[in-house]
Amino acid sequence: MNEHEDFRLTDEAFEPTRQRVDVQVGRLVCHGSAVYRISQVLDFESVIGVEVESGRSSPLRIGDLRPMNQAVLASSDSGKDLADIADEDWRIAEQRFAAIRPLVNEMMLGRSAVMHRAKEVGIDTATLYRWLGRYKAYGVVSALIPKKRGWKPGNTRIPAFAEDVIRQVIEDFYLTPQRPTAQKAVTEVFRRCQLRGIEAPSASTIRARLSKVSEKQRLRGRGFKEKAKNKFLPAAGSFPNADYPLAVVQIDHTPADIILVDDVCRRPIGRPWITLAMDVNTRMVTGYYLSFDPPSETSVAMCVAHSVLPKDEWLLLHKVDAQWPVWGLPKTIHVDNGADFRSNTFQQSCLMHGIHLEFRPVKQPRYGGHIERMLGTLLNEIHDLPGTTFSSIKEKDEYDPEKYATMTKGEFEAWLVTFICKVYHQSMHSSLGMSPLRKWEIGIFGNSEVQGIGIPPRPADRFSILLDFLPAYRRTVQAFGVTIEGMTYYAEALRPWINAEAPNAKGEKRKFIFRRDPRDISVVWFSDPALNQYYKVPFADQSLPPMSVWEYRQAREVLKRAGKDSVNEYQLLQTITELRSEVEKTKENTKKARRLAQRRKEHEKRVSPADPMPGRQSRAPGPALVQASGLVDGDIKPFGEIA
Repeated sequence: MNEHEDFRLTDEAFEPTRQRVDVQVGRLVCHGSAVYRISQVLDFESVIGVEVESGRSSPLRIGDLRPMNQAVLASSDSGKDLADIADEDWRIAEQRFAAIRPLVNEMMLGRSAVMHRAKEVGIDTATLYRWLGRYKAYGVVSALIPKKRGWKPGNTRIPAFAEDVIRQVIEDFYLTPQRPTAQKAVTEVFRRCQLRGIEAPSASTIRARLSKVSEKQRLRGRGFKEKAKNKFLPAAGSFPNADYPLAVVQIDHTPADIILVDDVCRRPIGRPWITLAMDVNTRMVTGYYLSFDPPSETSVAMCVAHSVLPKDEWLLLHKVDAQWPVWGLPKTIHVDNGADFRSNTFQQSCLMHGIHLEFRPVKQPRYGGHIERMLGTLLNEIHDLPGTTFSSIKEKDEYDPEKYATMTKGEFEAWLVTFICKVYHQSMHSSLGMSPLRKWEIGIFGNSEVQGIGIPPRPADRFSILLDFLPAYRRTVQAFGVTIEGMTYYAEALRPWINAEAPNAKGEKRKFIFRRDPRDISVVWFSDPALNQYYKVPFADQSLPPMSVWEYRQAREVLKRAGKDSVNEYQLLQTITELRSEVEKTKENTKKARRLAQRRKEHEKRVSPADPMPGRQSRAPGPALVQASGLVDGDIKPFGEIA
């Protein structure tokens, strides 16, 4: 063990991974301790896999599959916190991604297109191929960061000139209409190496490179261009660039037209905010976030994480017996120009995952029409619920929403999930000529006229996705720990980095990356640059209760008004206790106090898309372990055609 490992065995640590499980026919995946090749995709929940050793076929749950290339990715820079990557490295990675971006989503990529693009950007064709290969292998822009010198586990051990021979044989010999066998390709590599007087790689190494050739490349290069086109080219849609599922996802916020009540007194506390994500091609709701907190980076992070992750446990949490077979990273996220979408964290997170972030042109609301119509449909349905505020004074007339308010946030959220899954997704959509769910199924699996794109890759780890989008902070580590917004945090994981100097900057203190969920600032996640792991770091003063950043700032403001510019933990604890006591005393009488109490209660639940049911699993970060089934919710009224 080195100095960065010896004390960590008992610390709560988490190693981020941005891998995805590719659920496509022919892909290798892990299930239990065995390796399977997917032979058939049955539906959104199951596939048929052939165990590579025994050759036996078995039905497999998609939610139980794990990616094959874990060891390779673990040794790459993809485990780093994205904020810990040097600005210069980011700049180079962005330049490389800009060079390959026009080619990344091309279904049929020919050598001529790559050569043309290489000429446009002024680099070698082989280099462009290499960047494309690295990006497609890892799926994140950090894969394009320049590699540091020196040997690293997972690097190829054969010389570059031998790799070049294999690449040339694949391009001009193996991927040809003559369709030579893999053995002939191996022999051809041996022959060319002998002619050049270089040592040939092993046959297994050559076969490994051949196995990395994608199915669409193999079909197109070996004389099956029409078959490749029909199988992999997505059908065109009516919205520019939204030609297939997850091509474009729009996100927007709105206050819900309903007054909710608190859980305890069941008295009015106000309107919640909804952040909604919608797939433009199919009109499917891909995710949402419901909260009493105003729109912020947190709202965006929670909504994106909910959009990208599977929803099985979310349906179980809200006791909704329905299908919501939506997950996967979108190609483009389309948003307005709000500050929460323009934050550095959000833009960098999108870049890391290869998501193109597109902002709506200023003063041109028609560009956000799809999500706004969806929100309008949702708000119109809310107008039938008790406590609705309607959308205008004229509509409300003499109706008193606070008088008739009866639904808690939990009850409203269960209604919302039921409406999305059992009503909106399954109702005829006038623009599609079918339901959003049916459009999604066709986009994924295809039909007699349309070739589907296949099931999107599933993120291998839930918590990595959420953590990537949470707010990040750069701080030095002192003897007492680390300070963020005046609060001190400490854990043994910080000890080796106390007063550490910045690399290549003599005398300057090194800054480290910390991430925090604003709903509970009692802990932060420390990104260890030596181990590429996150460590949970709690308040240094363990007597402090869990609190949200909003409650903390309120307490700071109270102390500031009292003339106490410098705040210590004891004063803060005392002030928060007093504020909470005041809320408890007055919540029977004031709506603001009830809202604050309910807001704190929601934060303390610590429910997130990465961990929908805290305490119900052995480890919060990680893939879902439970599938929703057999639960019945309340009846819901019939729903007509969606405008």
